[in-house]
Amino acid sequence: MKILHNIKLVVLAILITFSCKKEHDNEGGIKAESSTVIEFVNPFIGTGGHGHTYPGATVPFGMVQVSPDNGISEWDWCSGYHYSDSLTIGFSHLHLSGTGIGDLNDIRLMPINKEVDLSTSFSTRDEIPFKSKYSHDKEKAVPGYYSVFLEDFNINAELTSTVRTAFHRYEYKEGDTQSVVLDLGYAINWDKTLESQIHIEDKFTVSGYRNSTGWAKNQKVFFVMKFSKAINNYDLYTDTKKTENVNSIKGVKSSAQLFFNEGNKNQLQVKVGVSSVSVENAKNNISEYKNKFEFDKTVEKANASWQNVLSKIEVDTKNDSLKTIFYTALYHAQVAPVTYSDKDGAFRKENDSIVFAKNYTAYSTLSLWDTFRAEHPLLIFLEPNKVSDIVNSMLAYYENNKTLPVWTLYANETNTMTGYHSVSVIAEAYLKGIKGFDIEKAYEAMKTTMMQDERGLEYYKKHGYIPYNLLDESVTITLEYAYNDWCVAQVAKTLGKEEDYEYFLKRSKAFVHLFDAKTGFMRGKFEDGKKWHEPFDPKFSAHRVHADYTEGNAWQHSWFVPHDVERLIQLFGDQTTFVAKLEQLFTEDSEITGDNISADITGLIGQYAHGNEPSHHIAYMFNKANAPWKTQYWVSQILKTQYNTTPNGLSGNEDCGQMSAWYVFSSLGIYPMNPASGEYQIGSPIFEKATLKLSGDLSFNIEAKNVSDKNIYIQSATLNGKEFNRSYITHQEIIEGGTLHFVMGASPNKNWGVQK
Repeated sequence: MKILHNIKLVVLAILITFSCKKEHDNEGGIKAESSTVIEFVNPFIGTGGHGHTYPGATVPFGMVQVSPDNGISEWDWCSGYHYSDSLTIGFSHLHLSGTGIGDLNDIRLMPINKEVDLSTSFSTRDEIPFKSKYSHDKEKAVPGYYSVFLEDFNINAELTSTVRTAFHRYEYKEGDTQSVVLDLGYAINWDKTLESQIHIEDKFTVSGYRNSTGWAKNQKVFFVMKFSKAINNYDLYTDTKKTENVNSIKGVKSSAQLFFNEGNKNQLQVKVGVSSVSVENAKNNISEYKNKFEFDKTVEKANASWQNVLSKIEVDTKNDSLKTIFYTALYHAQVAPVTYSDKDGAFRKENDSIVFAKNYTAYSTLSLWDTFRAEHPLLIFLEPNKVSDIVNSMLAYYENNKTLPVWTLYANETNTMTGYHSVSVIAEAYLKGIKGFDIEKAYEAMKTTMMQDERGLEYYKKHGYIPYNLLDESVTITLEYAYNDWCVAQVAKTLGKEEDYEYFLKRSKAFVHLFDAKTGFMRGKFEDGKKWHEPFDPKFSAHRVHADYTEGNAWQHSWFVPHDVERLIQLFGDQTTFVAKLEQLFTEDSEITGDNISADITGLIGQYAHGNEPSHHIAYMFNKANAPWKTQYWVSQILKTQYNTTPNGLSGNEDCGQMSAWYVFSSLGIYPMNPASGEYQIGSPIFEKATLKLSGDLSFNIEAKNVSDKNIYIQSATLNGKEFNRSYITHQEIIEGGTLHFVMGASPNKNWGVQK
């Protein structure tokens, strides 16, 4: 796939290559100096299959994600875009990366070259008069830049962005009408417009807002648009009615067609600021650009920003495909969470109160059920300042709700998925030395959250587990609460709260109540503490209704005891039995049974489902049972089979960075099986050398001598020149810098990493 679309961008790329040899500071993060790595990023990876990513322009953790919308409301279009499609209805400014539910796609612009009638109501894409065909041959994407040729209107559209501002550049054919449609009404997937407003402020400025409900129940997006040319005419429509002789409209569905003076150029530029607070704040978010339309310079800055964050990890390999997968994964791991507070620190809460983030940036789109596993652990290394900001954002949520968030979208609690994994994120941050938040306040939030009676916790506290007859998905929820309890216990211990430590540590053993030694699975148990849920089929999946497991089955969910694998092994009887059952997970046939099978069960290797997050830690559990060579084998198989360089390159939903963060860690040869433990399990590195830049001149290197497609097994290892013979490395050892050196081979060394 070609990367650059014309000579101008080729020259620009060359300039970027040289400019990136200088240091760029990423909002308080470490500075990185490296050769160009953005050339290995392909934003189209994950836009096909069930990846649910978008190809449009954003910067690291940016508030705006300006990207094309296909206009279809189906599961594989959750990001607004799917690679299988060839029609677009425009470019909106907020998008989700890899989620399993669709929302956002707010404030949509579409350049066209003719007058259209917006007075007819359209409920499907086919009825939209401003849709256009496009071809992937004339579509390009690199970090911070996207372009596409709109065939029906002979317009080339380009997009780029800063943290809070999107930039559009449209090239019309000579003599064509230069027009843009602004559509605030048409909604995709769960989203529904409640009220919208368009105000033509002057010949160059349009502002307004869009209020909607959907996955985020109370979403208010304010915007301001600045155009490089004067508006010489416009048509405004309120709920399909054309409104004459006014410059402002308000209704449920508002839309406008703007017509521009042709002037001496066939080019029109637009910059768009958004805010959750007000139009004035949206203006303030683009104020630094005033009347400037510096599209090429913005592309350069966006590329430089990505170059900086991506070069914090350097990998050496002769295989460019592995570099493409790696750096695209590193890219996807840094598009979310997204900046939510405005330039002045203001942001809107779910209850419509406006507050200010003081001394931190507020973030939203916290897909915690997914991202606590590897995405947040990765940010500990890449963006420690943002980690504390994310914790402070969760504590701001706690101030109003007296509970920590589950899954926040545009500051709305969606209550999507199970557990309270904000607890894990806070515990990991504190235990790994992240500063910048009040740990006593954070601990209060953790404890209060886990002591409440919502979301099944009342049953959990009463019975020591959640009975299947009282709450669906009881097994998954019990196991995740047990892990959350363990995280609270570790923080309590560090803070000297011994009574709390003992209490939560005891509760973290809840998994023992659900283990059935006869079948070797975690199973639903009745409230009498005796009867199992019958009939039982470990391959059975029921999506969200009368299910014991969340988006999976017993095979996939019986292993979530990352905090006490030793006790889990004891429940099986011994290490040999445990290893045999664990290996069977990968070698069992891949049949999933049931009439309501979860669509999230993808990326199957046997019954192991890499396309969904509950499986992500499992291959590393062999290490705990003295069979690290089996971890090395199965991790290698997952790396080889579940990721590739095509649009179908992700085997399941990206889920805001988790699918990619798994690859980043695992390809380096380490993985945070239990994120809050301070340990990383060792797998099978795929790069000859990888350098993790920690701070200043301090780096941690992972070397793999003789590594190849066949040489996947660790033969021996040294850490800073000294013999290293264990299957984990600690966070402290990594952050002190140094070199972990592996010698790889084609046959397993069953003595390496084994505890005697």
